[in-house]
Amino acid sequence: MTAIVFFVLVLVGLPIGIVLCAAAFVFIQTSGNTILLDSFGLQLFSALNNFGLLAIPLFILIGELMNGTGITQRLIRLAAVFVGSLKGGLAYINLIANMMVASILGSATAQIAMMTRVMVPEMEKEGYKRDFSTAVTAFGGLLGPIIPPSIVFVVYAVLAQLAVRDMLLAGLLPGLILTSLFIGTIALLGYWYDYPRGESLSWPTRLRALRDALPMLAIPAVIIGTIMGGYGSPTEAAALGALCATVLGIFFTKTLKLSDFGPILLRTGINSALVLFLVAAAGVFSWVLIFGEVPQTVAAWIETVATTPTAFLLLVLVILLLVGTVIDGIAGLIMVVPILLPIATDVYGIDPIHFGVVVSINLILGLLSPPVGIGLYIAANVAKVSPIRVFIVSLPFFAVTLLALILFVMVPEISLFFH
Repeated sequence: MTAIVFFVLVLVGLPIGIVLCAAAFVFIQTSGNTILLDSFGLQLFSALNNFGLLAIPLFILIGELMNGTGITQRLIRLAAVFVGSLKGGLAYINLIANMMVASILGSATAQIAMMTRVMVPEMEKEGYKRDFSTAVTAFGGLLGPIIPPSIVFVVYAVLAQLAVRDMLLAGLLPGLILTSLFIGTIALLGYWYDYPRGESLSWPTRLRALRDALPMLAIPAVIIGTIMGGYGSPTEAAALGALCATVLGIFFTKTLKLSDFGPILLRTGINSALVLFLVAAAGVFSWVLIFGEVPQTVAAWIETVATTPTAFLLLVLVILLLVGTVIDGIAGLIMVVPILLPIATDVYGIDPIHFGVVVSINLILGLLSPPVGIGLYIAANVAKVSPIRVFIVSLPFFAVTLLALILFVMVPEISLFFH
C-alpha cells in the first residue's frame, strides 16, 4: 500500500518532500503502529539536527552572490583563454566554466539553471544546436555535486557519520576524471559533426580575462584550502567562501550593492528551506523503513544475488540508476543509505567513503534521466527545448558517466586517493 501511494503521488507531480511524508504516514497507519505518530515531528527535527547541514545554506548563499556579482561571466571568459580557439570551442568553454563554478557552488540544480541561462544562447549564436548546447550544460552541471564543495556529499557524510572533509575530498579525483571524459567526448563529437572553431583571442584580451577572473578563484581556493588544510570545517569554509564572494562583489567587481542583500538572502532562505525540508522528510521515511525491518529484508535478498563486493556494487549501481530516475538525488540518498550502507560495510567490507562516492554519483545521474530527471527538466525549461530531445542528444555523455561509475566501482583507490 505504501509503495502504491508513493508512486501515485510522484506521478501526480507532488513535491517529493510531501510525497515522502505522506508515504511514511500511510505506512504507520497500515502497519497499525500509530504510536509512531507521536514521534513524527521529533524525527523531522532529528533529521536536521546536525552541524554539517549548516554548510548547505552557506553554499547556496555563495551561488546567489555569484549570480549577483558577475563572477560566473568572468569565469566563462577565463575558460575561453584556455580552450576558446579549439574546434567546438564554446562547448569546451561551457564544460570548463562548469567545472570552475562547481568548485564554488556545490549544487547541480542551481548550477544547471544558472549556466543554461548564460551558455545556451551564446552557443546557439555561434551555430550550435540548442538541444546539444542544453545537453552539454546539463551534464556539466553534473560536476557540481562531485567536485568539492558538494551538498550531496555533505548529506551523505551526515548520514554515514563520517567526517564531511573526508567525503568532500573523496569527490575531487572522480570529478576531475569525469571532466576529462566529458572533454574527450566533446572532442570526438566536435570532429564528427564539424563543430565551429572558437575565436582565437588576442594576447591583450587574454591578459584582461586573466586579470578580471583570477581574483574570483580566491573563492574555491579559500573553500578547498580551508578544508584540505584542516583549518576549519566545511561549514566554516563555506562561511569564509560567502564572505570572500561578498568582498569581491563589493570592492572588486563593484556590482554588489547593499540593496541587493535583501533579495539574495530571501532566495537563499527559500532554496535552503526546500533542500532541508527534503532532508527532514527523507529522514522520516528512512526511520519508518528501518522500523519496518526493510533493511534486513533487502540485505537477505542481496546476499543471495551478490557474492562479492564488486558484484554488490554493480547491483547497487543498477538499482540506484532506476531509483534516481524517479526520486531527487538527496531524497534518494537519505532513503537508501540507511538500508544499503550497513550491508556494504558489514557484509561486504566496502569502505564507506568509496561506497558514498559511487552511490552519490549514481543518484546524481538520475537528475538527468527520464521520467523525473529534475536537472534535465530545469535545463530544458530554461532553454525552451524538449526534455526528451535533450536526453537523446546527451546519450554519449550519459554513457561516459556510466563507464566512469563502473571504473569507480572497480578501482576504489580513485575515491580513496586523498583519504
